[in-house]
Amino acid sequence: MHADFSRLTFRPGKHYSAVLTQQGRVQLDADANEQAAIERYQLRTLAADLIGRRGGPAGAAGFAIGYVPGNHDVDDLTIGGGRYYVDGILCEADRPEPGIAAPDDPGQGGDVRADGGDAREAPAGWTYWDQPDAYRDQERESDRLPGAFPFLVYLKVWERSVTAVEDPEIREVALGAAMPDTAARAKLVWQVLALPASELSVPDGGVSRVREAFDAWAEAHERPGGLLAARARRPERASEDPCLAHPEAGYRGPENQLYRVEVHHGGSADGCATFKWSRENGSVVLPIASIEGVWVDLTSLGDDDKLSLSVGDWVEVADSASVSRGEPADLLQVEETDLPGRRVRLSAEPVPEVGRLAERHPFLRRWDHRAPRGRDALPLAGGALQLQEGAWLDLEDGVQVYFRPCGEYTRGDYWLIPARTATGSVEWPQNAAGEALLREPAGVRVHHAPLAWVKGPTTVVDLRQTFPPLTAPAPQEGARHS
Repeated sequence: MHADFSRLTFRPGKHYSAVLTQQGRVQLDADANEQAAIERYQLRTLAADLIGRRGGPAGAAGFAIGYVPGNHDVDDLTIGGGRYYVDGILCEADRPEPGIAAPDDPGQGGDVRADGGDAREAPAGWTYWDQPDAYRDQERESDRLPGAFPFLVYLKVWERSVTAVEDPEIREVALGAAMPDTAARAKLVWQVLALPASELSVPDGGVSRVREAFDAWAEAHERPGGLLAARARRPERASEDPCLAHPEAGYRGPENQLYRVEVHHGGSADGCATFKWSRENGSVVLPIASIEGVWVDLTSLGDDDKLSLSVGDWVEVADSASVSRGEPADLLQVEETDLPGRRVRLSAEPVPEVGRLAERHPFLRRWDHRAPRGRDALPLAGGALQLQEGAWLDLEDGVQVYFRPCGEYTRGDYWLIPARTATGSVEWPQNAAGEALLREPAGVRVHHAPLAWVKGPTTVVDLRQTFPPLTAPAPQEGARHS
């Protein structure tokens, strides 16, 4: 998750059941985050053990799918309200209660919604086109439902971080505009999507056969991609650097950092896979006020010199929609900064679909990589580094990463590398010989569940699974009640 963490320490394999605070000790963000991660892991594991891989409570199961053919418009789906569990994760499809507007005239009353409607008319669920975190666009052919029957409707679930840049209500205004935001939030994102039958290799079939085919498809899409190792090695010509780090230190940065290595374009290394990295876990984000050509007006240029923008920085123009859709755009370079005007000039105009709508909370995210140097260095591709396997790649200050050959990478996969000045190294697992071990990505973990098999305009087969609510056993005859 993109947020200003010192590090993330939760490891299920250690079997810790709680974080125990001690008197007179320093409290770190990692301690509180690990406690929350322990509780979340326990609850979701318990739910998955009791419910199974997926299911909803009978009578209150959400995400019931209905097909609405379009006469003059595009086809649509209805998404019933309720609850559904995917791998122990609770997903809720209920539409929030509408706001009740207070009348300007105290003599007037009535249940009036903020949009002027009757508060009792709010639908229980959503539709395919207005679901909250999918941002489907009817003008995009790829967003429309498959044009041929049958097709499968499924649920995609994952978590992402949200800061006050995307949700201003997180910020405590009493701290003042100059103060940084406080804690971030983890947000559960669900999307109802459609999959043509050709993707499942099941032109038609019974419920069990369709579920099996979908499970095989989901397993392939949930399987972690490439593997990465990290280490710190003493940089060349380090003796010429008059810093105070130990002369044998591998990491020679002036501060503790949490490096984030993230896949920008997915695929294979010999294809189009690229990556980017940040020394601040990608947490340097600046809200966008407006975009005019290559000029981007910002509400702030950062809290200090280390968390601001400089000429030569690579930035990503994003908003809530582009993050939820997971669609990468080329990174752009800052070519000029106008401090009094709080704006920057970029190397090219951002794509028109991103960053223009204030309700989607657009922002710039800074990345810290630079174009590699040397005779054999590969040029940047769309502003990101071309992913090379089988060799140690330098980030900065002695930090190096290694991608295992023959990997298949997914957009958004990331690894976190804490670098510490006290040890002059990075925190990364090693074997007995001191060699860095390969690790799967830290995220993003995506979960899937089948919802419906749409065989035709009037035939929708429900693929959801339900479980009965737990009830206390009936007392035996003659038993005494306490």
